[in-house]
Amino acid sequence: MYIFPAHSETIVSAFNRKEVIARLNQVTQNVNFLDFDETKKKSHLFNGVVKEDSFRISLVIDKADSFLPLIAGKIESTAAGCILFLKYSLFPGASFFLGFWSVIILAMSLFFFLGKSDPAYGFLCLAIGLGNYLFAWMHFKRKIRKSQSLFYNLLNLQVRD
Repeated sequence: MYIFPAHSETIVSAFNRKEVIARLNQVTQNVNFLDFDETKKKSHLFNGVVKEDSFRISLVIDKADSFLPLIAGKIESTAAGCILFLKYSLFPGASFFLGFWSVIILAMSLFFFLGKSDPAYGFLCLAIGLGNYLFAWMHFKRKIRKSQSLFYNLLNLQVRD
């Protein structure tokens, strides 16, 4: 189990490694986010980097989304196609802030439990921290399903529920 929201899966594709890389290159753009004119273009499904046997991509979005998954993939060739090892994770900045606020909430609950001897506020802090963490997992999983749907369509796979 992961501490921060994450998901991994293995996909077997009938396409060989070069075909998968070519398909990914068609829908992925390596974006310079400092170039404002380039970021306005909506011609691709994914932003990221595609290499010979790996990739790091994320969905193209219109507005900021803290729960957008970063898809890191590794591709291995087989005799009948290829195997893709995918790991969906939060971006490092989102993981940092989720961890930061989890530590702050835990410290506040310990302060109320041990320092002030006020268990009501301690439990309230724990409930808020747990709610924040569950909210992050739920929205991350929802964003994974959207990314998976587009990725599976790219590889002509059936979308799973």
